[in-house]
Amino acid sequence: MNNNIIIKTTDLEKVYGKSGVKTHALKGVSIEIPKGSLSCIVGPSGHGKSTLLHLIGGLDKPTKGNVFLDGVNIAELSNSETADIRAKKIGFVFQFFNLLGNLTALENIQTAMIFGKVPPKEQKAKAQALLNLVGLSDKSNAKPSELSGGQQQRVSIARALANDPEILLMDEPTGNLDSESEEDVLKHIFNIHQAGKTIVIVTHNNELAKKAEMVFEIRDGKLND
Repeated sequence: MNNNIIIKTTDLEKVYGKSGVKTHALKGVSIEIPKGSLSCIVGPSGHGKSTLLHLIGGLDKPTKGNVFLDGVNIAELSNSETADIRAKKIGFVFQFFNLLGNLTALENIQTAMIFGKVPPKEQKAKAQALLNLVGLSDKSNAKPSELSGGQQQRVSIARALANDPEILLMDEPTGNLDSESEEDVLKHIFNIHQAGKTIVIVTHNNELAKKAEMVFEIRDGKLND
């Protein structure tokens, strides 16, 4: 495997439904993503984009095929081994933020560090540094309900970076934002990419896709060449 390829899938298939009606979400998808690149997965809703992202991130197992992260085939690993790789190598950002409403911005980020086994005495300073990175240095004590949608998404990006992962996987990260918040969040995503992170984004945003180094279009569960 090319040392520069950090994500690789081969003949990836995902079928939902064990009996009766079966849904073929992915049908033989093979992609390669270089380390440090910004890639977008595009295509109509319901055609397999998020399924592909979830398989890459080890949130689900393929029915057939392989998913390699830095040369390791996570499709063959146990759930606990996959969870360990997720904690160390991957940060996730979702459309609806998924922040814990009873915790502050700082505490939401610190919670992610527990899974990455960051020493407790280092957590607060590191979480504050990540809030600074996404332009929210003054919002450390704010709870999600006290933040705008764009600010909540920036907290979720900071949380995704909590364990310094090599890969950021984002599922419609600006899909729930107004245009001004979207522009602000994208600015921070591009800055993080410039710092060397590998980023893969599922998006309907054509402007974002135009700025990506690689674009994979999924239609009817297949890669559209």
